[in-house]
Amino acid sequence: MSLIDNFGRVHRDLRVSLTDRCSLRCTYCMPHDFNKWLPAETLLTTQELIKIIEIAVSQGITEVRLTGGEPLLRPDIVEIVAQIKSLEDAPELSMTTNGVALAKYAKELAEAGLKRINISLDTLDWERFKRLTFRDRYDDVIEGIAAAKSAGLNPIKINTVLMRGINDDEALPLLKWALKENLNLRFIEQMPLDAGDAWTRKNLVTADEIFNQINSEYELTPVEERGSSPAEEFLVNGGPAKVGIIGSVTRSFCANCDRLRLTSDGQLRNCLFANTETDLRGILRNGRLTEFEKRSDILKAFSTTVKSKLSGHGINDPEFVKPVRPMSAIGG
Repeated sequence: MSLIDNFGRVHRDLRVSLTDRCSLRCTYCMPHDFNKWLPAETLLTTQELIKIIEIAVSQGITEVRLTGGEPLLRPDIVEIVAQIKSLEDAPELSMTTNGVALAKYAKELAEAGLKRINISLDTLDWERFKRLTFRDRYDDVIEGIAAAKSAGLNPIKINTVLMRGINDDEALPLLKWALKENLNLRFIEQMPLDAGDAWTRKNLVTADEIFNQINSEYELTPVEERGSSPAEEFLVNGGPAKVGIIGSVTRSFCANCDRLRLTSDGQLRNCLFANTETDLRGILRNGRLTEFEKRSDILKAFSTTVKSKLSGHGINDPEFVKPVRPMSAIGG
């Protein structure tokens, strides 16, 4: 089976949020005093998560990325990874994390079947990290990166959001560090999904600006085969090292998008910026349905969600309406 939308895009990638909670308070994601968390009873149980993922895999999903919030706050994270990898036709499994607890979990996660990891890091300056995240956890993130290397997770991608007047002077220092540490650095344009509604287009550090900063010191050569990846990749000084730029706002990659998203409270979304969701949790917890009927309804939900996907995210349309959920409640 395949999940194909009305524009011919085949969906193979499912982003699964495990929690909306986070151990940091990055200013572009949520205010420092943010506490509007999803009620615990609404979150999918491990059994419910695995059931949905198993059904998704049966429909052609070949890659699952675990996200949050911060996925390592989920106490059963290692069990979740192990159960996904035990599925028939198990998908390729990766994770996006802030790295704070990674030193504790990296080895166990790798042994359970995790293959790749993305770690968010927006600065190499300890004091700036504290100001950006409202937490003194920079050393923990650096230790987490080292633990991921030691555990054999590969590739290790570093996700960086540059913000004007805050850390937009760190493009080159971050790249030099990533090259030295053999890490795959990816710059991401800030998106209008912050819980504090602080995003403005005039403060956006664009993909063009990022490219020009890096290209002032390094020769960047485009990598031709991009596929469905959100990142434009460039060989650095001829390679083999690469750097990526994700121009979510100014360089839309919607035409090749193959992603669906499952929120931690069981809502299926066909786009990060969608304003509609399909309630899978309600199906799973409907005591009037048999297991066969639940599975049938979830299969229909996947098909309907994919078929209703728009051609693009609409960020640059005059009538664009920001999703009600912030990024922390959708999943990265």
